[in-house]
Amino acid sequence: MPSDETKFLLRENQIPTAWFNVVPSMPAPPSPPLHPGTRQPIGPDDLAPLFPMALIAQEVTTDEWVDIPGPVLDAYRLYRPTPLYRARRLERHLGTPARIYYKYEGVSPAGSHKPNTAVPQAYENARAGVKRLTTETGAGQWGSALALACSLFDLDCVVYMVGASYDQKPYRRSMMETWGATVHRSPSDTTEAGRTHVEHQSGSLGIAISEAVEVAAGDSETNYALGSVLNHVCMHQTVIGQEAMRQMEMAGEEPDIVIGCVGGGSNFAGLSFPFVRRRLRGESEARFLAAEPAACPTLTRGVYRYDFGDTSGTTPLLPMYTLGHDFVPPPVHAGGLRYHGDSPLLCGLVRAGLIDAVAYRQNETFEAAVRFARTEGILPAPEPAHAIRAVIAEAESARESGEERVILFGLCGHGHFDMSAYDAYLSGTLEDIEFSEAEMEAALERLPEAPALA
Repeated sequence: MPSDETKFLLRENQIPTAWFNVVPSMPAPPSPPLHPGTRQPIGPDDLAPLFPMALIAQEVTTDEWVDIPGPVLDAYRLYRPTPLYRARRLERHLGTPARIYYKYEGVSPAGSHKPNTAVPQAYENARAGVKRLTTETGAGQWGSALALACSLFDLDCVVYMVGASYDQKPYRRSMMETWGATVHRSPSDTTEAGRTHVEHQSGSLGIAISEAVEVAAGDSETNYALGSVLNHVCMHQTVIGQEAMRQMEMAGEEPDIVIGCVGGGSNFAGLSFPFVRRRLRGESEARFLAAEPAACPTLTRGVYRYDFGDTSGTTPLLPMYTLGHDFVPPPVHAGGLRYHGDSPLLCGLVRAGLIDAVAYRQNETFEAAVRFARTEGILPAPEPAHAIRAVIAEAESARESGEERVILFGLCGHGHFDMSAYDAYLSGTLEDIEFSEAEMEAALERLPEAPALA
């Protein structure tokens, strides 16, 4: 029987002690990343200029479980385990027989799920003798998390923040600078990549990645850190799903559907991959739904091809759904979801039919966010508002069919630095910015030559 409690809490000694790697569970092994020059599969040496060997080993491992180092667990104790809530007030508001649960990552010092990977990345770089990390950030959640993690392990941090979000969310920049980071508006004049793309003043994650990679590649004491997409990043986030499994057991429930927002895929992967493993082992029949912005509809409108992870074409080619590496998405407030591609592991599972995707426009996501805030009390960030919109649709479907349904979703961050977006919505001035079909088609025509994917 379901528990009558509202929040489900674990103790510190119940923090997961190993990360889960979904690769051994996948129906087919993922296609390898390709070298940007030779178009041949990359090896560890190709990644060494940007990443320490410990992270490279995690990126390519086929082990199902990877132990979490002690210093990383010590830092996790600052905020983990995170709570699981039953959204009882939202259920009553919707008049649904569905039971809704959410795993809340907004209790971390940086206010999101991102420290789950920032901490181990900073730790391994510090252990390898690196002095400085560079990175990109969209909404500022990842930049904030890496700035925090670098402060914990005495590393310098340089962040290239996408121009649209730099302007929309100035206090994210202040937060990063408080933790000691240097923040540049991207595209910037500090790199060749930034100067090349100066006409795109709203910026994009692809351009910011190019800037950060350029700086790291040019300095032997500097490495690059990525907040999503790569295998090791998704693996670090699985502490979310592992905890959620134990908490759902405490609640006496098994999810029928797991929902999360998707930009690069780390948040969705972190919550869903442990449950995907159960589905693949025949222990669950759960469905999985990824929610993305209609202005950047990678999974719902993109093509499954090899593409660069950045705009300038300096990163390895990754097998993924893509809108084209030089497609610049419109400046929606969900800056963390404005990425042209997605995690190869997530895309592989979408391709295999295990994960579905849906896209929502900006106003309908904020309408869902306000309904959530007025029932559950938490002000969500624009990114997970997409997941909330999907949850409401699922709960309304359950109401119409009279079907009981257990919904689990990820609330990966709070919206305390997104008040300009809420101001725009509440005043009726928030735009549903149009997705440009023509610009996507043009970007797809410029995809690099690479082997076809099955």
